[in-house]
Amino acid sequence: MANSTRMGRINDDIQLALSSLLRQVKDPRVQQGMISVTRVETTGDLRYAKVWLSVLGELNEKEFKRGLKSCAPWLRRELGSSLNLRYTPELVFELDHSIEYGAKISRMIEEIEETDKHDESDSE
Repeated sequence: MANSTRMGRINDDIQLALSSLLRQVKDPRVQQGMISVTRVETTGDLRYAKVWLSVLGELNEKEFKRGLKSCAPWLRRELGSSLNLRYTPELVFELDHSIEYGAKISRMIEEIEETDKHDESDSE
């Protein structure tokens, strides 16, 4: 139990630190929109951290991933200096499309509601 609490705290610390560090990246391939770190999962041995990112705005996914790969060593080094961990995990980035998907569903619901309102006013 204590170990899972510790891992949760480490994941939260990494998430918070990376949220700040990603704003400092100068690479235009990475700065394509508003980046949010939605989740971090670190392996039990602290060797790897899978980082889920959500990007709001236009995104060239291929270029974004290339940019992340090129700045990953810098992010890892900065993370290591800001967090007091025995090992600084290697960062593995994944794109999280859940926020984008949620926004799309919301737009679809709004369109249906607008159509319903329009149909009701036509039938009166």
